[in-house]
Amino acid sequence: MDIIFIHELLIETTIGVHPWERDRCRTLRLDLELGADIHPAAATDRLENTLDYQAVAQRVSDFAAASDFQLVETLAERIAELLLQEFTIPWLRLTLHKPGVPLGAKAAGVMIERRRRSS
Repeated sequence: MDIIFIHELLIETTIGVHPWERDRCRTLRLDLELGADIHPAAATDRLENTLDYQAVAQRVSDFAAASDFQLVETLAERIAELLLQEFTIPWLRLTLHKPGVPLGAKAAGVMIERRRRSS
């Protein structure tokens, strides 16, 4: 399996459990590794034969902007579910970074791996 990746995608969302976190959007950083077979695209040099990472990035950004979760765990899980449902990927690894939390740290967050469920 090949991997198409998107690193350090900046997404805007409302996230947090504390009242002071919920009064404005925050910028989170997202890293994605998406399982793919790039052979068809490499053979044809055609975008329609591969995973369009611009479309993935836009979908994730739009979803995050419309969401209002408290936990980064919830946002990460919902993004993973969305990608597995809407794009032809069998597997993904997602890392979601929440900068500046906890105090004194560059970031905290979660890393998850998910597979498409067999029908």
